[in-house]
Amino acid sequence: MALPGTRDIPDIRVLSVGTALPGAPVDNIALARRFGQSEQWAEWVDVFVGTRTRHLALDLERGTLTHSLADLATTAAARALAEAGLEAADVDVLVLGTATPDLLMPGTVNIVADRLGIDQIPTFQLQSGCTGAFQAIALGRQLLLTGEHRTALVIGGDVCARAFDLSADVSALPPEQLVNAVLFGDGAGAVVLSADPVPGAPVIRQVFTRLVGLGQAPGQTLTWFGPNDRDSDTPAVSEDYKAIEARVPVLAEEIYRELLETLDWKADALDYLLPPQLSGRMTTRISELLGATSAEEISVVTTTGNNGNGLPFLQLELLLPRIAPGERAIAVAVESSKWIKAGFALEGA
Repeated sequence: MALPGTRDIPDIRVLSVGTALPGAPVDNIALARRFGQSEQWAEWVDVFVGTRTRHLALDLERGTLTHSLADLATTAAARALAEAGLEAADVDVLVLGTATPDLLMPGTVNIVADRLGIDQIPTFQLQSGCTGAFQAIALGRQLLLTGEHRTALVIGGDVCARAFDLSADVSALPPEQLVNAVLFGDGAGAVVLSADPVPGAPVIRQVFTRLVGLGQAPGQTLTWFGPNDRDSDTPAVSEDYKAIEARVPVLAEEIYRELLETLDWKADALDYLLPPQLSGRMTTRISELLGATSAEEISVVTTTGNNGNGLPFLQLELLLPRIAPGERAIAVAVESSKWIKAGFALEGA
C-alpha cells in the first residue's frame, strides 16, 4: 500500500534533540553478579544478545528505583529546549510516547509539563511499545501541519526496570522471561519540531506508523497489577522472542523499501540508516538484510540497552550534528506487542 505523496506539504523541521540516561552503564558482569550468575553467563549475553551495557533507573543492590519516567523525560525535554534556544512558553503542543507511564493517572506527559512550567496548551500521551516515539513524532508533525501551532515538543521514553524481579532465579526462567532481564534499559529523549523555516534544521520528509497485527498473537506483553491481582503468577513482562526474531526483520525491510519508494529515493544515495534497536545482535542482522551499504549506520543499543521509546532520540542525537544539506536519513522501528510498522525520513537543509 503506497503512502500518501509528500508534494505541497509544508516543511516541518527538527530543531534539536535532548536525551537522558539514568546512572552509570551496567555491564553484563555486574548484571550476572546481581542475579547470582557466572562470568560465562555474562559472556553468553554479550555473544547471543549483543548488548554490552545498559542504563537502569534502578539501584541493583537495594532494589529501589532511582529515576521515574517523568524524571528522565523532564531532563531530556529541558535539554532539547535549551539546545533549540527556546523556553517553556514557546511550546505550543506537547506529546509523549511511552509503554511504561509512571501512573495510570495523572498522565506522565502532564507531570512533565508541570515540571517544565508548561500550561494552557494541548498535551497528548500515546501508549505504545517501540514505535511510540515515531507515533509521537507523527502526531506532533501533523498538529503543526494544521497551521494552528508553530512549535511542538515531542518526548519518548521508558523505564523498563520497573518490571525487573531482582529476586528471580534467572537460571530457572523460561526464555520468554529471561530475555527481559538482559535486553532492556531505561532512558528518554525529546525533539523540538518547528513549522518555521529555520536555516540548517533538517526536514521531516515522511513519517508513518501502521498497525499490521490483525489476527496475530502479541509478540510481547506488559502487565499492570492492581490490589486484586498483584499476587498473580502471571509474569509482569513476557515476549515471544522467536516470533520477534522471525518477524521484525521482515517488517523492517518492508518499512525501509516503502519509504524509499514513496520518496523516490535510491538506496545507494542514502547517507544514514537508523535501524531498529531491539538488541545488538538483532540490529546487526536487520542492517545486513536491508543492505544499505552506502549509508552510515547509527546505532546505540549495544551500550544503552533497549530503552524502548527513548532509543530513536538517542539515534537522532548522533545524527543531527552530522547530517549536511541534501543528505538523507531513514529510521525504522517495529512494535512487536501487536505488530506496528513505523518509519521516518529526514533530509538535511
